[in-house]
Amino acid sequence: MRVIAGKFRSRALKGPGTMRLRPTSDRLRETLFNVLGPAVEDSLFIDLYAGTGAVGIEAVSRGARQVILVESNAKAARLIQQNLAALGIRAEAELIEADAIASLKRISARHLLADFIFLDPPYDEADEPDRLLEFLDASHVVAPQGVVIVEHRTGAELPDRLDRLECVRELEQGDATLSFYRLAAAA
Repeated sequence: MRVIAGKFRSRALKGPGTMRLRPTSDRLRETLFNVLGPAVEDSLFIDLYAGTGAVGIEAVSRGARQVILVESNAKAARLIQQNLAALGIRAEAELIEADAIASLKRISARHLLADFIFLDPPYDEADEPDRLLEFLDASHVVAPQGVVIVEHRTGAELPDRLDRLECVRELEQGDATLSFYRLAAAA
């Protein structure tokens, strides 16, 4: 595993080893950040189910103002801390070791608006993307021009539209799909 681009380009990251994590592949991360482009610069980027921290670290490398990495697994959280320390990332990244919904509630209580929220729950937790999208749809964590990106198994059914969020794009790459959601324009 490595950082794809930006100020930490080509730097190695510690992988999951024997932990049962499914990190976002280098190729899919590259695709994701090519789609997001320069909008990542100076953004607030939230990485839910951060695993190794690779997606959030990529956002820091590409100029995000602040990255919040959320991971409930203690071993994975230690791995994220090691990867952040190895790159000397301190000010730009915050690690919250808690459940995704509990973390989003804490972020909301701080009145933060996220430009990007990336969520990559375990594929075997099929209801988790729906649960998180419903929470985000009802919350005020997503900035007006913000984007919610869900990585999920190709073929998994996600909603096209909720009350406020609507799917505006899907990208398939092998067994993974990225679904992009934005706040819908007022009707």
